[in-house]
Amino acid sequence: MRQMIAETVLNSADAHHYGPVLGLPELRESLAAKWSHAYTGYIRSDQVAITSGCNQAFCTAISLLANERSNIILPSPYYFNHVMWLEMQGIEIRTLMSEEEIIPSSIQATELIDENTVAIVLVTPNNPGGVEYPADLIRRMYDISKSNGIALIIDETYRDFRSNNDSPHDLFTDPDWSKTLIHLYSFSKAFRLTGHRVGALVASSSLLTEAEKFLDTVTICPNQIGQRAALWGLCHLDDWLKMERNDILDRQRAINEGFITLAQEGWSLLGIGAYFAYVRHPFALNARDLARRLVHDAGILLLPGTMFRSRNCELGQRELRIAFANLDCAGISQLFERLQLFGRHASDILA
Repeated sequence: MRQMIAETVLNSADAHHYGPVLGLPELRESLAAKWSHAYTGYIRSDQVAITSGCNQAFCTAISLLANERSNIILPSPYYFNHVMWLEMQGIEIRTLMSEEEIIPSSIQATELIDENTVAIVLVTPNNPGGVEYPADLIRRMYDISKSNGIALIIDETYRDFRSNNDSPHDLFTDPDWSKTLIHLYSFSKAFRLTGHRVGALVASSSLLTEAEKFLDTVTICPNQIGQRAALWGLCHLDDWLKMERNDILDRQRAINEGFITLAQEGWSLLGIGAYFAYVRHPFALNARDLARRLVHDAGILLLPGTMFRSRNCELGQRELRIAFANLDCAGISQLFERLQLFGRHASDILA
């Protein structure tokens, strides 16, 4: 892929020019065909837009759906960039709480909907919780959204690293999926293209007509070189991506095995999947201060749960997110050794 990128930079003059606002037609067609097969549904190329990363896909969708009178239902713990965008736009966030299993309740979602609700947002596999939402839960959330005339926004950035080979959901089999579903994706994780900023927004063609206006005023067009790399990846890297997935699944197993010992010391593994493990710690110290101390005393960098919960939510004080995608199994073993050693020498902060 890097060789292809180098040749593109040197030999393709049009890669340095403006491109179509909604992305290269070949990439849109390829993703539509690939997703139609993966989800056993039907997606047209005019229902696919290429964006400058998945964050931009989310911001675009929200900008088209909501205003300052609107509210969005967002499961907690949540991806902090989603919250930042909603807060900057003055949109009310209705928090859908999840605790032990980090799985949102469809019953509670129904109770949160009112006349100003415009969407439910799901991230699966989840960031920060790691969990993969069951297909029947996703279907219930879709049916709730459809019956209430609101959108269901599903961010599937980490779909390529799911623990099973089944379709994540059956929503694209509904002939009217585009009236309710907005699907977000990122090529960044699948093909290691984070710096090239290439994502996708799959929605109704009428919504994408409006999206084109928004995107034209923000970036004009997505990264031309990154798009070509993403297209090359879709065409040539299936086997490589399967190996990447297997590596991630090996790391998940190593995390699960490591927690057998940590659980005896008061730790709880709340969720694991894709790139993340979401855990509850056993210390009296709040998560923010604990995260700082872990860096200083144990050489462990992770994020406090307070970054993924609302300001007045006490749960985040006891939670941490471990990102393990850049750790091999030896590194994960060392992580647990350091956590155990830290616990033995942290008697001053034991609960």
